[in-house]
Amino acid sequence: MQRSVLLPVLIAAAIAGAATAWFVLRAGSAPPVLEQATLLDAPRPLPDFGLTDQAGQSFGRERLRGHWTLMFFGFTNCPDLCPTTLATLADVRRQLADLPASDRPAVVLVSVDPGRDTPEALGRYVAHFDPQFLGVTGPPASLEILTRDLGVAFAIGPPSADGNYSVDHTAAIFLIDPAAAFSAVFGNPQVADVIARDYRRIVAAAH
Repeated sequence: MQRSVLLPVLIAAAIAGAATAWFVLRAGSAPPVLEQATLLDAPRPLPDFGLTDQAGQSFGRERLRGHWTLMFFGFTNCPDLCPTTLATLADVRRQLADLPASDRPAVVLVSVDPGRDTPEALGRYVAHFDPQFLGVTGPPASLEILTRDLGVAFAIGPPSADGNYSVDHTAAIFLIDPAAAFSAVFGNPQVADVIARDYRRIVAAAH
């Protein structure tokens, strides 16, 4: 799969600059100095959406409340970008294992290939990286509610002679806060050590 060229568009559209007022007003301190992540000026509440998780249970905005979440969009047949990113996120979680349970991030893979990525296929796939990872997907109309709000773009390519196809998609990692609001984005390069350090700073400043 060709790496997405849509990430710069996402960053420009979704982010107005480094965060300032939210942490000053809500956390009573200066915004954290980050190495790579970009923090929104104010967290943006997610819309009400309806997807299905790997166990066949409904997955919507309420499932994101009460904890931090690192969310990535991809698909199980992705040959390079998706497995690399999920391996990086597994490393991030290992580095954050010393945090209180309430501060450790959940990791959610949102599949943008619902035609092939059944709940069962998602469950098998994410378990290869971390048994705590969650895979979710849904019909295109349901996916678009979430992807449109986050500025995520995806496009299914033409099928090859054997019926296989690729999916181009935005490559960013999104940070969702415990109020189910989009708070920060991690673009490229995605390095586990850097993501973990920035995550610690964001969470510490939010307390």
